[in-house]
Amino acid sequence: MSTKKKPKASSPTIALNKRARHDYFLEDKQEAGLVLSGWEIKALREGKCQLLDSYVTFHKGEVWLTGALITPLHQASTHVVAEPRRERKLLLHAREIERLEQKVLAKGYTCVCTALYWKGHRVKAEIALAKGKQSHDKRATSKDRDWAKQKERIMKHSVR
Repeated sequence: MSTKKKPKASSPTIALNKRARHDYFLEDKQEAGLVLSGWEIKALREGKCQLLDSYVTFHKGEVWLTGALITPLHQASTHVVAEPRRERKLLLHAREIERLEQKVLAKGYTCVCTALYWKGHRVKAEIALAKGKQSHDKRATSKDRDWAKQKERIMKHSVR
């Protein structure tokens, strides 16, 4: 009898939307389940996902992830017509959907997907309410980030 264990995945993160952090002020983050088909799960295990232009839409009391690209694997999707950019349903409670939809409609927010990750054997999406940044806001953010790096370097050398 063999007692070999499966090798653990190096990181639970599948994909990040770095552009969302650059283009928006992210405020209220939530975790949502994702309805996927078999070929999509296999592609996600291989890391074939991109969230660059993805956003969340509301339709008839349901929440949909639009614009996420999951590239099908050649060997996994031979018997199915794979649609890489199809809309995928997000799983949230009705109260959460209602609250998000009210904020998006009333206050001028948008809802974006910031990350996909594994939680156990399920795929979860991190969605966030976002408000657009202007160019001067982006410059200020990068300036603050550079200053934080510089402070770290100074502190590192002063400790020695």
